[in-house]
Amino acid sequence: MDVTRRDFVKASAIAAAMAAAGGSLAACASKSDAGQQGAGDTQTHTAVCRFCGCGCGVLVETKDGKVTAVTGDPDNQSNRGLNCVKGYYLGKILYGKDRLTTPLIRDDAGTKGTESGLREASWEEALELVSTKLRETWKKDKSRLAFWGSGQQPITEGYLTAKFWKAGLLSNNIDPNARMCMASAVVGFMNVFQTDEPAGCYEDFDNADVFITWGANMAEAHPMLYSRLTAHKLQNESVRHIDITTMKTRTSASADKVLLFRPGTDLAIANCVANYLIQNKKYDADFVRDHLQFKMGTENIGNAYEDGYDKSDLGKSVDKTTACTFEEYAARLADYTLEYTSELSGVSVEDLTDLCEVFADPDLRVMSLWTMGVNQHNRGTWMNHNLHNIHLLSGKYGKPGSTAFSLTGQPSACGTAREVGTFCHRLPADLVVANEAHRRYTEAVWNLPEGYLDEIKTPGYHTIKLFREMSKGNIDFLWSAHNNWAQSLPNLTRFLGEDGEHTGIFDTFIAVNEVYPTLTTQYADVVFPVAMWVEREGQFGNAERRTSVFEKAVEPVGDAKWDVWVLLEVARRVLEGETIDGEDAFTRLFGFIWDAEKDDFNGDSREVNRAIWEEYRTFSNPDLNERAAAINAEKKLKMEAKQLAPYDEYLAHHGLTWPVREVDGQWLPTKWRFSDGKQADGYDEVGIEMYGDKGLAGGMSWYKSADHKPSVVFRPYEPPAQEPSAEFPFWFCTGRLLEHWHTGTMTRRVEELDRALPEALLSMNADDAAALGVNDGDMVQLTSPHGTMQIKVSLAGRVEPPSGMVFAPFFAAETLINRVVQDYYCPLSKETDYKKTCVSIKKA
Repeated sequence: MDVTRRDFVKASAIAAAMAAAGGSLAACASKSDAGQQGAGDTQTHTAVCRFCGCGCGVLVETKDGKVTAVTGDPDNQSNRGLNCVKGYYLGKILYGKDRLTTPLIRDDAGTKGTESGLREASWEEALELVSTKLRETWKKDKSRLAFWGSGQQPITEGYLTAKFWKAGLLSNNIDPNARMCMASAVVGFMNVFQTDEPAGCYEDFDNADVFITWGANMAEAHPMLYSRLTAHKLQNESVRHIDITTMKTRTSASADKVLLFRPGTDLAIANCVANYLIQNKKYDADFVRDHLQFKMGTENIGNAYEDGYDKSDLGKSVDKTTACTFEEYAARLADYTLEYTSELSGVSVEDLTDLCEVFADPDLRVMSLWTMGVNQHNRGTWMNHNLHNIHLLSGKYGKPGSTAFSLTGQPSACGTAREVGTFCHRLPADLVVANEAHRRYTEAVWNLPEGYLDEIKTPGYHTIKLFREMSKGNIDFLWSAHNNWAQSLPNLTRFLGEDGEHTGIFDTFIAVNEVYPTLTTQYADVVFPVAMWVEREGQFGNAERRTSVFEKAVEPVGDAKWDVWVLLEVARRVLEGETIDGEDAFTRLFGFIWDAEKDDFNGDSREVNRAIWEEYRTFSNPDLNERAAAINAEKKLKMEAKQLAPYDEYLAHHGLTWPVREVDGQWLPTKWRFSDGKQADGYDEVGIEMYGDKGLAGGMSWYKSADHKPSVVFRPYEPPAQEPSAEFPFWFCTGRLLEHWHTGTMTRRVEELDRALPEALLSMNADDAAALGVNDGDMVQLTSPHGTMQIKVSLAGRVEPPSGMVFAPFFAAETLINRVVQDYYCPLSKETDYKKTCVSIKKA
């Protein structure tokens, strides 16, 4: 049966891939069969997809040192063998014609921003140059150095980077690109539960009665999960899907009802549901009484845009909350009637009533799903709060099929960016730098003297602040890894200037870890060619809290190196002569994986990963460290809430969802948190009392939980940072489409995917186009208060904006739509609003 199932899954994946990419099924099959020839030479490795946060398991076949085929892994419980078109073509991302294989050094800084000026160099020269520049900046003024990481870095690589930056360099100027996609969800979870990431799992897709997508085009951005949603609907006629969105997408096509709302008014819609439940006494009274606490947040917080906002009195108070009664919370909701919300949002009273009744029905299992439409929002954290609020009030949380589920954008935005502390304000395992007890605990795990980390008790630069400072010439050294900021950042005009001439960027020494040339490498002084995907072993953490290992299957191409090796080679040089308690600093921090005598790793890729993992999992398994266990008990940190298993368990089980509890000698994953049930059935036996209390002295005001109860926080509707005007009459929204991922660095090297979607197009409403005299295929000029660019119009209907709105994906470097996109950000999460820029449009 296993063989039959694998063959079926593989055939299905091939058919779907060819249909989407316009390829030949026969040609694809012949390529796949080629990998099967010479069975004695063919090897199969387990891995995880390199693209989105679905975390699909894949099987990688190799022959003669090259990847020859990739299929879905039926034993990985996240996707159960299903693969999307990008996943099918994974093997090809390794072998693009312009793959970086040799270090590059820029001799003439004046050529920054162009493809010229970089020459080939030896690893020794490149490492020495980067190390020298980093050490010089560190010794002079460490506030002028920074690292920008990625939700695409594997877990152990992100963990080591955070340790080097925070413990080695004593700097918090480190942030990931996940700041731009998941930060609002992170702060929402932390505000409400004092722990990050969803309570449920992908098995909820098999149990829900109603799916509600809030600003989430799952069909394009999370295709495997969308397939699971539609499969459940097809098998159960009573299952419904409500799509709440600002424009019709491919996800809308399968919905039973589409609720088109005016941008920004989703806040009011969620409050309307909460108000309806309370006014009609259709909330879960027992759950509310026994398990919830209520709070009021700061209101009228303005718009985070100017550089001084964060340090202003208003900016410093945005995370303040005050306790209130249930009755006081209900009174603040009273304005959000069906009629008021309908007038504000444009959604009919009838449709709003239907939505409210879904949550009011105690017998319906409801799964809310959201992604960038909620998170990339000038009130992104507030909207996350409001979604949690309606699920908590209705008691539809942490139960099979009933959950508020935040979908992750990158393969390890959870595991690497969120869990291991690569944010400028965080430490591993939900700890924060501002909390004294958290610093003491981290010192224990990292074997540092007490008080050593007090120098980093103030958060560093978040992403937008970091790049604004760099554009002004206030960052002397930047190291970025596995991201393409020169294409993906909003308001690129601010960072790069009108024609890429910004001197601040030129003055910064920039090192980049990359696999292909990008717009970012054009600004680099040194480019490190690094190993890609299965050219080394690593781990990703996906949206359902599943940690999975991808095995090393092939050697890196050319002279590319593993990121961990590059990091440690730089760290060794920078920390030379530095001591911690009289011991060599590099040895103290990294000696457990580095042999000083042979000047190389202690062991192979797997042994090194295992050693890093075992140190990292000590954070959530405090009994592994006597000093950490004592602090955990004294300070009541409850670090066991994120418990992890030994490394080899993840290999044996093709991934596990944390917390992973040891029960009768077996390590059991958790499917549902914050709910009562047996661990053997997938519930965390800690139950609802798992809601933690890490408040203590220090930290942020919301980082507290009375009696270990989650917080329902009132968050009102406040308007978007920009609204259409006579000068800029259109909303402009950006996002992803199926064929390409993020800035296209990998997918545009795959011929089939690039042929399927060769250029970025502006989706327009047909009536708007007619009024402007624009036809399908015409070039138009988009202008915003921030910049201008040109793009071709599409009226094909793949994305169907209502009148007054346009949409374009951001994968195309030649179009560079982010030149016009605003960089207003959520005051709490610091995540920017890519969805609501106001623009004018004229025929080019």
